Amino acid sequence: MADVSAGVEYKINVDGSSFLLDNKKYQLLEYILDTGSLTEAAKSISVSYRTALNYIEKIESTLNVKIVSTTKGGKGGGGGTTLTEEGYSILKECKKINAIMELHKDVNEIEAEIVDINKVKGVMTIKMKDFQINAPLNRKYEIGDKILALISYDNIFLMLEPQTSSIRNILKGKIVEMKLIGEIIRVKVNVGGVVVCSDITVSAEKELNLNIGKEVYIGFKAMSVATLKL
Repeated sequence: MADVSAGVEYKINVDGSSFLLDNKKYQLLEYILDTGSLTEAAKSISVSYRTALNYIEKIESTLNVKIVSTTKGGKGGGGGTTLTEEGYSILKECKKINAIMELHKDVNEIEAEIVDINKVKGVMTIKMKDFQINAPLNRKYEIGDKILALISYDNIFLMLEPQTSSIRNILKGKIVEMKLIGEIIRVKVNVGGVVVCSDITVSAEKELNLNIGKEVYIGFKAMSVATLKL
């Protein structure tokens, strides 16, 4: 079972309507899928049956879709609750977002806007304050969409001189903080008003002779940028 932190909210969009699905509601859908019972799902997240039903009704009324299907049993009972196709799609989207966040625990989260889309090359250009970078194209996105760009600390490398490459984003910045964490050094670089973190080895830090205030270049592949629509 996925363990999602209590503060996580998933913004669900269906035909122009949106709903913020919090941790309780996310887990409710997960347990409905696993148990086939709204009663059992409610017990699993420690809420009453009525509260669980209210959760479902609120989601359905806001998004104007049916997310669960309930069947009544005969004389011997045996009824149950299952997710509809729309309900399963919502849960699947939440799982995808959660999987991305799990893979990127130490990650730079930067709000950006899509300013160009190249369908032929399968890339999009996103603007972050005073600079732009390339990222893999998500076919659901459009120019003008606000997104969150996620770049893992260990996917960002530091250079003293720019190394031009068509598959990499190369940006100039200045080191504002350096911190030893275990066997790695976390370097914070101010790039066009955005602070970006990079994890490097102690030997790499010595080789580059890094210090606070030094100008460096950061680089990362376009494919290392994951995105979520805001």
